[in-house]
Amino acid sequence: MKTQKSFFEQSGGTYTNVGDVLLPNIVIGETEKKPVGKYGRMRKRYLKEHRPVLYSNLLLSGKLFQHLAEIDEACEKQMELLTRQMAKREGVTEALKAADQMEWVRRMNSIRNRAEEVVLSELVYC
Repeated sequence: MKTQKSFFEQSGGTYTNVGDVLLPNIVIGETEKKPVGKYGRMRKRYLKEHRPVLYSNLLLSGKLFQHLAEIDEACEKQMELLTRQMAKREGVTEALKAADQMEWVRRMNSIRNRAEEVVLSELVYC
């Protein structure tokens, strides 16, 4: 009796016999691992918890680490840009830093927190 090959076998895939079960030999290709920072890790956790299908697709295609690195880089750039723009608009300058350091720190912390909220909602949790 001739058995019909599965699509996986027709595509060049092989199986390993484990007990009474045939398991497909699936190998994820080597990917270039770029460093992933704070925002990349936050994105990974979000994908894992709230978008499991997208997370699995990125992981199995070998594009997860590239995606996380891109998100992290985009977030860092956006944070820098928003922080600079908000500081300029609100008059938080080096002159203020020299005159009243605590006020400068207070305002910069507020600006960074607001910028981070924008970045998280637009790039990480979407």
